[in-house]
Amino acid sequence: LSTLLLSLGLGTTLTFASSHWLLAWMGLEISTLAIIPLMSQHHHPRAVEATTKYFITQAAAAALILFASTTNAWITGQWDINFDLHFFPASMLTMALALKMGLAPVHFWLPEVLQGLDLTTGLILSTWQKLAPFILMCQIMPVNSSLITFLGVTSTLVGGWGGLNQTQLRKILAYSSIAHLGWMILVMQFNQQLALLALIIYIPMTFSTFMIFKTNSSTTVNTLAASWAKTPALTAITPMILLSLGGLPPLSGFMPKWMILQELTKQDIPLTASIAALSALLSLYFYLRVSYAMTLTISPNNLNATTPWRLQTTASTLPLAISATISAMLLPLAPATL
Repeated sequence: LSTLLLSLGLGTTLTFASSHWLLAWMGLEISTLAIIPLMSQHHHPRAVEATTKYFITQAAAAALILFASTTNAWITGQWDINFDLHFFPASMLTMALALKMGLAPVHFWLPEVLQGLDLTTGLILSTWQKLAPFILMCQIMPVNSSLITFLGVTSTLVGGWGGLNQTQLRKILAYSSIAHLGWMILVMQFNQQLALLALIIYIPMTFSTFMIFKTNSSTTVNTLAASWAKTPALTAITPMILLSLGGLPPLSGFMPKWMILQELTKQDIPLTASIAALSALLSLYFYLRVSYAMTLTISPNNLNATTPWRLQTTASTLPLAISATISAMLLPLAPATL
């Protein structure tokens, strides 16, 4: 396990530190190969299927990245990442990185894969595995503007619509991830720091959500309804984290959305900004549905015995406490980040 986790860290760090396309590709490849045993550690048909799907899409994306960077080296004669890319390889590279991250319209693998994994591996997949392609995407900006805007708008819409009638929490989180990445991609062509800020705030929010579901050991919306008896304090805090993911004002999730909309309006694309803002309402609906199921409904299979949930938990709750605080109370720092 430690070997795999270290390789996971190494792969992403290698991509961060590289200035050569081959090295960046190698980093992506290492982190893909390191997470595959983690994904298939439960010998369950679902997990194996998810791992296979993940491996195939990631291998295709990596091959496409390699092809695009080779083509770029062939056309321009150099391998440096920071050097301007030729238009054609740049578009190909954007699509490959979009496939790696799971942006719409190449997002179809993400909900399926996330659904087959346990919550811890799912957490790694939706936070840590997004970092390397995201940073690469930041480094090749600004490229084909219409393609980027198309990816961003499609992702926010798909992320909103896809999650609407899901009952599986992991699929809901997958669609939420697609929508958030859409927001980041939209603003990335104008302001990479802002996109990075959005990612930095998205990570603790997603971390908290996954940890809450792990603490309640629930993977469907229905099983969440029993959580008021197991962890009353956590049940009270959860809606704040979910609404923060949805981007409501007094919570931290509002900050990146607010700044992104401001940036898009500054760049004189009000239509794109309006579509993004309206698609956030779709996402908000399913976050509200989850928090409603969790805090305002009583589980249909309510037991009279009180023993099971009086047991002390052995899991460490400090990471969850820290990330929950971050994802609810970071808004006053907005002027500092600005």
